[in-house]
Amino acid sequence: MPFNGFVRSAIALAPPRFWWLIGGVIGLLLVASLIGAVLARRQPGPVVANLNDRIRAWWVMAGILLVCFLAGKIATLVLYALLSFLTLREFLTLTPTQRGDHLVLCLCFYVAIPLQYWLIGIGWYGLFVMCIPVFGFLLLPAVAALQGDTTHFLERSAKVQWGLMLTVYCLSHAPALMLLDIPGYEGQNLLLLFYLLLVVQLSDVLQYVSGKLFGRRLLAPQVSPSKTVEGLVGGGLAATAVGAALWWATPFTPLQSAALSALIVLCGFLGGLALSAVKRSLGAKDWGEMIEGHGGVLDRLDSVVFAAPVFFHVVRYGFQ
Repeated sequence: MPFNGFVRSAIALAPPRFWWLIGGVIGLLLVASLIGAVLARRQPGPVVANLNDRIRAWWVMAGILLVCFLAGKIATLVLYALLSFLTLREFLTLTPTQRGDHLVLCLCFYVAIPLQYWLIGIGWYGLFVMCIPVFGFLLLPAVAALQGDTTHFLERSAKVQWGLMLTVYCLSHAPALMLLDIPGYEGQNLLLLFYLLLVVQLSDVLQYVSGKLFGRRLLAPQVSPSKTVEGLVGGGLAATAVGAALWWATPFTPLQSAALSALIVLCGFLGGLALSAVKRSLGAKDWGEMIEGHGGVLDRLDSVVFAAPVFFHVVRYGFQ
């Protein structure tokens, strides 16, 4: 199919509510870009420069997500498999491994990742939810033991297992929203994925802005010096309000949407805090440098890896 024909077909198949959401995101980015330009002219400094770096990166990320959503299920799964590969690489780069872990790492990157996303692609829910936490949890330490290297064996095994759980198993629950069969919502599951990502990322941005503007009391200064009580409350409430206002794009009522948004915000905050503690224990500020203004890929997805599985299972057991 010619590219123009593909684009027309994708646009025609996308539900109208999808385009309303896209229009809203583009509008927010335009407003943010305008505010960033004004601030850069009137109050130049490192904080404003960082904010503008984040906004530019968000334009790129929003464009990539839009293309994948339009391309459909397979492209979305490929994108998330790539994100799992990149985030797992970032995680293991900062957590030292040894020669005896090489076979285990090959299994993680070249077997576990494609297998997990293939299971989502074919809709095999039962194996998708148990493959890594059961079979992977038991198999990987056994394979490592066969290599005969017992130096810091427990620590090395725990690092690999936790990295695999976070960056592959937990993250894969975001595109796994396409597996859900919600009565009256058939063919619109990508909107749930969009909803999850929008609430999570808005929460991160609004907490950052609220913390910079109103932050006084630090939540965990030894873990994340930038997280404040005012940032969490102000940004969290604002993101919850936005999520509640987007109920029309979901199968939820306004009250349900508000409750789920609050849950996403809380899980995202805990994810960011937990992975910040991991970085601090390793003496690192960011997971990487791939995204200008954001650090590594995992720095942008640390909230998603905690929020995605919780949101997935609450929706699955509450709305199917």
